[in-house]
Amino acid sequence: MSMNSLGDIWKAVLDKLGENLTSTSISTWFDDCVPVEIDGSTLVLQTSSDFKRDIIVSRFSETIKNAMSEIFSTSFGLTVLTEDELGAYREKKKDDDPLPEMAGYTFDRFIVGNSNRFAHNAAVAVAEKPGGAYNPLFIYGNSGLGKTHLLLAIGQFIRERTPSAKIAYIKGDEFTNQLLKSIKDGTGEEFRMKYRNVDLFLVDDIQFIAGKQATQEEFFHTFNNIYEAGHQIVITSDRPPIEMSLLDDRLMSRFQGGLMADIQPPDIETRMVITRAKAAQLGLILDDDAVKYIADTITTNVRTIEGVINRLTAYREILDSRIDAAAVRRAIKDVARIGTFIPSPQLIIRESARYFSLSEEDLRGQNRSKNTATARQISMYLVRTLTNLPLKDIGAEYGDRNHSTVLSSIRKVEELIKEDPKFAATVRDITSNINSV
Repeated sequence: MSMNSLGDIWKAVLDKLGENLTSTSISTWFDDCVPVEIDGSTLVLQTSSDFKRDIIVSRFSETIKNAMSEIFSTSFGLTVLTEDELGAYREKKKDDDPLPEMAGYTFDRFIVGNSNRFAHNAAVAVAEKPGGAYNPLFIYGNSGLGKTHLLLAIGQFIRERTPSAKIAYIKGDEFTNQLLKSIKDGTGEEFRMKYRNVDLFLVDDIQFIAGKQATQEEFFHTFNNIYEAGHQIVITSDRPPIEMSLLDDRLMSRFQGGLMADIQPPDIETRMVITRAKAAQLGLILDDDAVKYIADTITTNVRTIEGVINRLTAYREILDSRIDAAAVRRAIKDVARIGTFIPSPQLIIRESARYFSLSEEDLRGQNRSKNTATARQISMYLVRTLTNLPLKDIGAEYGDRNHSTVLSSIRKVEELIKEDPKFAATVRDITSNINSV
């Protein structure tokens, strides 16, 4: 069965309904029923009256949901709206959400497998009983495996159950940026009040604060305030605290005092379920061979699977192309080519500067202070090792420094990495930050 649009999917659902209903019943209740969208794992329909909406929901919703589940191999919900309700529904979706990051991140859309079951169960336990035994909850693992999804699903669950709950979400690097801005603007008290008086504190990518003394100090006090008030803290990172070499000891002990949960890459069965579910969310039907091929080929990263599904959707819509095995192979090749991550010199310079609380201009300019010189040398070393750019081109990134200056900086960093474990850890941390962007 080839389905390339929402209309095709709705026709398949009507065919299923037709197995148990007369054509008169179908035309009576569904002739003016229009599929609006698939929102996550929910089919949204519009019908002409309250009466028809109520009949469809009471008599036919289970059959419709079962038909959708059969088509997509994943469970579906159903929303039926009248024309007036559809307007309100669309307006509500457009409304400014104080935490727009949480949109779409729910527990029922998180695919659970052996690799993430412990982290998922811990997240659900925290959502059901915030501020209880698992505080803080520290979720760690490589990029693209679902840490942020779990973090935001906790927020979504708590907000739905307790709409009055005060929830704050922030990334580690943004905490630094906001702190520096508050110091510059003299708004430190407002900054502190914003984060210290919340019921739920969600912090993504905490690794970005390691080594930043002022940020760690402020975060320590924020953490203590929230924790001592009995409120919940959830943190994600690309590595466990013990591997953050420049993390403040007091913070490390706080993080390790809660529940640590890691997420590993998913196994083949989980990857197949993820592939089907992501396709379903975009209204795309893939046959078993296509699903198996994607799951066999992409083994380490859920986000890459999403990239392939998005690519296939683009093929369907732009090229009106049939999603066959050749299209799947091409999508994987395209995503692999796009996804081969070679950071730009600009990104490396930016992350090196950020780690030392400097600006890119500091590193590119002539400032010779020890801190700036160290950051500059490390960034030159990383540009060379991560991009393999010629020395002359690297020099051009730093105000046309000559290649012998660049070479001596690189050699100095290489020597220090061998001699000084703390320096080597700094270079590792910056590299990890670059790869996490």
